[in-house]
Amino acid sequence: MTSRLLMSYNAQTKRAGVPAREPDRVAGSTRATAILDHDDPRVGALARRVESEATPRDALRSAHRIIARHVRPVYSVEDGRPVSRTLRLGRGSCSQRMAALEAVARAVRVRTRVRGLLVDGTYWYPRFPRLKPFVPEQVLLAWPEFRISGAWVPIGELFEAAAPASGGNGNSNDSGNGNGNGSRDGFTNKGGETLFDAVARTGVRWDACGTASAAACDLSAQVVADLGHFDDRDELFARHGQTLCWTARTLSEPVLGRWSAGATRPTA
Repeated sequence: MTSRLLMSYNAQTKRAGVPAREPDRVAGSTRATAILDHDDPRVGALARRVESEATPRDALRSAHRIIARHVRPVYSVEDGRPVSRTLRLGRGSCSQRMAALEAVARAVRVRTRVRGLLVDGTYWYPRFPRLKPFVPEQVLLAWPEFRISGAWVPIGELFEAAAPASGGNGNSNDSGNGNGNGSRDGFTNKGGETLFDAVARTGVRWDACGTASAAACDLSAQVVADLGHFDDRDELFARHGQTLCWTARTLSEPVLGRWSAGATRPTA
């Protein structure tokens, strides 16, 4: 029931047969880009709030909590939106909130890069049960990675070993989002919790996990194609396009860009 009609034709043709880039050949960067505009005062102010943390990982965790608290999760479809605008609006999609974390990382001199993943559109059915025919067949996901202590750390592993061992619902102050699914299970992609929020309470991986105990974090079955690594999300979207075509983004953004994650109808 997914649709190819709303997807970018340019993106579909570029993705076909394009080999994935080897991770070792993608060094990432700390430079500002059109999307990761950390030279903007709003991004700089957020970076200054976390730069005194003991370690780069602590700084990114703190930045994640701040973004989760102050940037409301919505279903915006403009992946190319500058981070400064997302912070000014105080709302953003999962992708836009991840971009905000990347911009802060670069501002505090932590290199970032992204892994491009094509995810099965049916994975988003729980969020749009009445709009299934309009869900894109494939969704392009820019999954951030951060260079910390000489190793690349995907956002899904940023909080590993930081969550409390027991008690609560695992979705309190650390995630900054009180609308989670109230479960210690893996991410279910429904309700108020988004992927951005989920990483604060559970490991999220797009490759098969090595142990049965970590099965809840394994989302590899949802991956249609691995597009490889890119120095930044700007490069990924320039090469492969965004999920939706320009017309679909233009017509749907006024509604989806205000529709809070988990809400039954758009927020005014």
